[in-house]
Amino acid sequence: MNMELGPQWTELGLAGLFLASFLAATILPFSSEAVLAAMALGSWSTVALWMAASAGNWLGGMSSYGLGRLGDPQRIARWLRTDPAKAERLRAWVDRHGFLAALLTWLPVVGDPLAIALGLGRVRPMPVALLMFIGKALRYAVVLALMRG
Repeated sequence: MNMELGPQWTELGLAGLFLASFLAATILPFSSEAVLAAMALGSWSTVALWMAASAGNWLGGMSSYGLGRLGDPQRIARWLRTDPAKAERLRAWVDRHGFLAALLTWLPVVGDPLAIALGLGRVRPMPVALLMFIGKALRYAVVLALMRG
C-alpha cells in the first residue's frame, strides 16, 4: 500500500482520514497529521475532521494494545525486530507507570511500541482506552487549531 500523502487519501474523504489515522497508530511509519492538515485546507467541518482522525487513531492504538495483550513479549520483539532487552525495559516502565502511560501513545516513534507494551503488561483496558483517546484527540485538536486557528 502506498503510504505517501497524495490524492488517494484525501479523495476518500473522512473515510480516508479515518484509515490514514488508523494505520498511523500501528507500527507502520506514516503521518496522519499530514493527511489531516491537507484536509483542513479544504471545506471539511473541523469537528468531522477531528472525530474521524481521533477515532481512527484511537482504534489503531487499541489494536496495537490488543496485539500486545494477546502476545508473548519475546515473539513480539522478534516480529517487530526489536531488541528483547529494550522491549523488556519498556514493559517494566509501563509496569511502573500503569495506565497513565496511555496518555503518551500519541507520541511519534515511541507511541506505537508503548501501546503494545501496555497490552503486554496487561494494563486494564478501560483506563488505557480512555487516556489513549484523550491524548490522541488532543494532538489532533492542536493540529486543527494550528491549521484553522
